[in-house]
Amino acid sequence: MATAMNTASGDSKMRATNITYQPSRVSREQRGQIMGSGGRSGFHGCTIWFTGLSGAGKSTLAFNLEDYLCSKSLPAYTLDGDNIRHGLNKNLGFSETDREENIRRIGEVAKLFADGGIVALTAFISPFRKDRIQAREIHEKANLKFFEIFVDAPIEVCESRDVKGLYKKARAGLIKGFTGIDQDYEPPLNPDLVLKTGSMTLSDCVQAIIHLLESHGIVPESAKDVVKPLQVPQELSASLAAEAQLLPSVEISTLDLQWVQVLGEGWATPLSGFMREREYLQSLHFGCLVDGGVINQSVPIVLPVTTEDKERLTEEKAIALKHAGKTVAILRNPEFYEQRKEERASRQFGMSHPDHPYIKMINESGDWLCGGELEVLERIVWNDGLDQYRLTPNELREKFREMGADAVFAFQLRNPIHNGHALLMQDTRKTLLERGYKNPVLLLHPLGGWTKDDDVPLPTRIEQHKAVLEEKVLDPDSTVMAIFPSPMMYAGPTEVQWHCKTRMIAGANFYIVGRDPAGMPHPVTKKDIYEATHGKKVLSMAPGLNQLEIVPFRVAAYNTKLQKMDFFDPEKKEDFLFISGTKMRGFARTGELPPDGFMAPSAWKVLAEFYQNLAAQSS
Repeated sequence: MATAMNTASGDSKMRATNITYQPSRVSREQRGQIMGSGGRSGFHGCTIWFTGLSGAGKSTLAFNLEDYLCSKSLPAYTLDGDNIRHGLNKNLGFSETDREENIRRIGEVAKLFADGGIVALTAFISPFRKDRIQAREIHEKANLKFFEIFVDAPIEVCESRDVKGLYKKARAGLIKGFTGIDQDYEPPLNPDLVLKTGSMTLSDCVQAIIHLLESHGIVPESAKDVVKPLQVPQELSASLAAEAQLLPSVEISTLDLQWVQVLGEGWATPLSGFMREREYLQSLHFGCLVDGGVINQSVPIVLPVTTEDKERLTEEKAIALKHAGKTVAILRNPEFYEQRKEERASRQFGMSHPDHPYIKMINESGDWLCGGELEVLERIVWNDGLDQYRLTPNELREKFREMGADAVFAFQLRNPIHNGHALLMQDTRKTLLERGYKNPVLLLHPLGGWTKDDDVPLPTRIEQHKAVLEEKVLDPDSTVMAIFPSPMMYAGPTEVQWHCKTRMIAGANFYIVGRDPAGMPHPVTKKDIYEATHGKKVLSMAPGLNQLEIVPFRVAAYNTKLQKMDFFDPEKKEDFLFISGTKMRGFARTGELPPDGFMAPSAWKVLAEFYQNLAAQSS
């Protein structure tokens, strides 16, 4: 028995006779059509071979990369050294001969995965250079990409991570032939990538691999976790501003300028400017951009122009965009196409009623849309005392890094915060801590663009939010308050996908979705336009957002017995009081106080003063 096993493990020569290789009838191009990322990104099959000492981080990297790729709808599977020895290679030990056979088998299995269109990730010490070369040759003969990645960590670092206690046993002589202790490790001479896991973060390592795969055409550009701001570098701003003075121009509205800010700061990554017709149609009909991967883009970001401007600018190669006479951007290679307003409204809002406030603005805008590459000349500022809160996605990411956040949960709002909202945010942080996160950070992210006239204005909301933080209803040390520059569209479940996607771009990996997000009453019937739970249901299914975990809204109401906001218990419904927005506004206008525990007192004072001033102005 022993002889047979040694023969099997030590000799890779072909022993079977009278066999013929049968090629598949399914081409790799066909597999690329059906395996991941919308079928337009081509064939993804390849093998990523992680090699390095025990404890270097190979398995951690492989499993995190697998998770990341799958979140981007790219098929991936990890072949881990320990896992494989539980099954396929359970008859192999750790002699040099058995180690060679172990790697040979894995090379063949990885090739099959790769041939099936899957990104195969192998996490094996694979100490011998010749074995890794053989694995590469197996793939190259099959015309499959093979990437050798050296997970390079000093042995001191690996020993400090010795969660299995293997180094300790090897140092004590309890394990013989342990790589790095009494058996040599032969590092790659020309690896495709070197990852210094002793100094690089896990996220940086994953992104380095994604960049490698993108450079070889394995994954689309959209797979990279990067923000694509369209503001020009400072050193080019003056020369482009001078060029803009010589270009024909078009005057844009304040609403358009808010969209310029959204694009300029990278919230709409990977858009390179206002949508061309192809992108517009994808967004309007699919809710996604599908060229180079599936990217959620549920709302169109477009620049309306008049017929007069369209006819004047059709032949131009570039045009300047001006707001209140100031040049803010250049639009290159403009493309004009018809704005069919009723069709756009019906698809984006599920209705076309002219009294819907955003539809009203669409109907009043130009009959043409102008797309093209956007170069924003300088940062958009509003000089309203709030610009310090308008952090870009890259600035937010850096802030989260400085805070040492290992999870970021986002809460989008356009209303004042009462203690029911705070309860949901507090409960989310508590849940994340219980799940093992060490420092979950809240992104409190009020919408700062256009809102309808009867919404509480941004300056008042910010003052109210600051009061909530000052009273420590929300923990100021684990909260980042920033302003999201997008206009509000009141497009319900369609729009909530946009809100979710932009927080993902800012670095959030959890998103709290509320009741009837981005909804409003019908302008005539006054009933909710959208079903209150559809927002969270749509988010749970939306393509291109599976990198983010959705935290569903839990109904909170005032518990009269506990005298505080509490999660609603239907079995004790008689104990709960629901305070509607209308009722809250009534309290504020008349100077009546809400029940104790409904809202932080100083936050209520901000809100009450606003509504009382509004009432005084009206009278």
